[in-house]
Amino acid sequence: MAKAKKSKRRSVARSRARASRSQPRDAIAVLTADHREAEEIFEQFHKTGSDSRKQELARKVCKALKVHTQIEEEIFYPSFLQATEEEDIHHEAEIEHQGATRLIEEIEASGPEDDYFDAKVKVLSEMIKHHVNEEEKRGGMFSKARQSDMDLKELGKQLATRKAQLMGEDDAAQKSPARGGSRKSARSGDGSTLRSLLHRSGEA
Repeated sequence: MAKAKKSKRRSVARSRARASRSQPRDAIAVLTADHREAEEIFEQFHKTGSDSRKQELARKVCKALKVHTQIEEEIFYPSFLQATEEEDIHHEAEIEHQGATRLIEEIEASGPEDDYFDAKVKVLSEMIKHHVNEEEKRGGMFSKARQSDMDLKELGKQLATRKAQLMGEDDAAQKSPARGGSRKSARSGDGSTLRSLLHRSGEA
């Protein structure tokens, strides 16, 4: 009898989890999930002693952060600025994005054979930790977004769609070096991706 009840509870929990995943997420939920994913990858990196695994995880987190940053800058940040007119918060977030881009580019261009590789990934993780805290803290960007008239459900759909598109483009480029080689980064030329968390890290 007890086993039957436990099995039923597990079945209900799985059903609720599936229902939750199938429901559209708002913009803040999409971006927060990205934050947790990056934190998990960084944690795995710091725990492993395998150089090949470090290389894999570093590239994975760099890719995730570039896509996350791009969808924020293309979709969420402009909507936030328009709805709230919070220029200081908006501009600081973009500057923080810019600082990390340089470090991401260095990490992608190197590997565990670089004596500074682990240190670069460590600094990047601290930079992202600071940036995430600024967005998620009370009175921060996400808090003010929820208090505004932003259509967070619609923005969530746009963010999810754009993210899937960018991830697909990146996967295709990796499978086709001839086409992907000239692509550089989707953000490398416009100066507005993940570029200056670096100096913020020094302040934090």
